[in-house]
Amino acid sequence: MSTVLKHEPSTYMSVHQAADYLQLNEKKIYALVSEGKIPATKVTGKWMFPRELVDRWILNSAHGGVLTDRLIISGSDDPLLYRIIMEFAQEIGAHALISYTPTGTRLGLDLLHAHHVDACCIHWGPAEESKTRHPALIRQYNHHRNWVLIRAFRREQGLIVNRDALHHTKDSKALFNTQYRWAVRQSGAGAQRFLNEILSRHHLNSNLLNTTVTALSDRDAAAAVAMNKADVAPGARSAAQEYGLGFIPYGWETFDFTLPRDIWFRRLFQDMISRLKTTQCQQLAEDLGGYDLSDSGKLVWGDQ
Repeated sequence: MSTVLKHEPSTYMSVHQAADYLQLNEKKIYALVSEGKIPATKVTGKWMFPRELVDRWILNSAHGGVLTDRLIISGSDDPLLYRIIMEFAQEIGAHALISYTPTGTRLGLDLLHAHHVDACCIHWGPAEESKTRHPALIRQYNHHRNWVLIRAFRREQGLIVNRDALHHTKDSKALFNTQYRWAVRQSGAGAQRFLNEILSRHHLNSNLLNTTVTALSDRDAAAAVAMNKADVAPGARSAAQEYGLGFIPYGWETFDFTLPRDIWFRRLFQDMISRLKTTQCQQLAEDLGGYDLSDSGKLVWGDQ
């Protein structure tokens, strides 16, 4: 009597095997790879597909992401959002991963476009212009037709200033004098865009500032002022409040989430949005100052 040996399926699949497994042609598999939509890795010049990750990718696609146990957020920095996410992460423990890595608006969108993150926080100028500015910004990316904009909140933006400089400065324009040290933001950051617009009102540009620090987030900028590495920096009122610093308001902006439609329905994202609407979050926003949460969770673009 002969015995037929059954072979366990391979952990990794070739392009041909993946095409057969998914009942697609090989050309479509290569297209999915080039778009970064399917889990794949290149080994000695050949694309290989981890069977377990492909299975999870199919499951996630089939259920609109509601079963996925991760939420990775990049983009603009915000003290209130940081606290909400850290508390959320502590509560869910090892059951799921939720992380927030501030990178600035532009880099965050680049990461979202490359499928390295699930959502990106953006702010790009005054609140009254966000209806046109935010969609115009994300339309620069090929995947924008699959993205939506969800309102996080409005927040107050301006200049973070050390108390001594604030005490001796009656006109904020004087802060642009070279006697004051600046912590500016990196290129592609929404706060730097805001600063450049403030400077343009005074017929100035950032090259004329006495720049001593390039900060990579709002909180990094506030820390530079608090540590006496700079006297002034662009940023949100809440970042100044965190460090007990002075603040000169220049206006309000909208702070939005950019994310694919399927991530919008992901359980973790919906749970996070619900936290922005709680009494506890409202109290925290009041303590930090400079927030309006009345439209939190609202779809503001991408319902077509």
